[in-house]
Amino acid sequence: MRTPARSSASAWPPLPGTEPGMRIGLYGGSFNPPHAGHLHVSRIALRALDLDRLWWLVTPGNPLKSHAELQGLDQRIAAARGLARIPAIEVLSIEADIGVSRSLDTLAWLKRRLPLVHFVWVMGADNLAGFHRWHGWRQIAATVPICVVDRPGFTLPALASPAARAFAGARLDQRDADALAECHPPAWVFLRGPLNPLSSTQIRDAGAGMARKAS
Repeated sequence: MRTPARSSASAWPPLPGTEPGMRIGLYGGSFNPPHAGHLHVSRIALRALDLDRLWWLVTPGNPLKSHAELQGLDQRIAAARGLARIPAIEVLSIEADIGVSRSLDTLAWLKRRLPLVHFVWVMGADNLAGFHRWHGWRQIAATVPICVVDRPGFTLPALASPAARAFAGARLDQRDADALAECHPPAWVFLRGPLNPLSSTQIRDAGAGMARKAS
């Protein structure tokens, strides 16, 4: 991996050190809570895409999901940092820092701030299945390459999704995944491999069930 130099840009918020040409994956989510499945996706993306860094972008809250069981942002960031003990992973709260709630706005800000960095959006197959419901999803695909990591039960829904069909001609073979970061978007890859069944929803449901039994 390249040794980063501190960015000279002074605009708020401060970001981890970067240098021109670095490959940085962006893995956004509520991380409510963070778990081993997030690490599983991260390790696959770091290795397959030959990334220098992977930034976990902990969001204030997903606009498409209920916030009824959403833990506080500071609590989720602390938990994510406690879990992500891999030097290549940075845990950030860019959306809250710059006052946006949509991935497209976050990407636009990062591209302006660090135009010489090769960003890749990283998501699980469950997110690709519903990607067409995201604000500006076509613009996101036209802004950065996208890496989709397979998830149990979502292989077929993801590959049959409106987004997958819309950008079928831009899909790379998995064998070429290490070239994705420097591809001109739209470009995406679907990474198959060992699957991790954990999800934040399952963990929250299990915790709620234990709480009911204890009461």
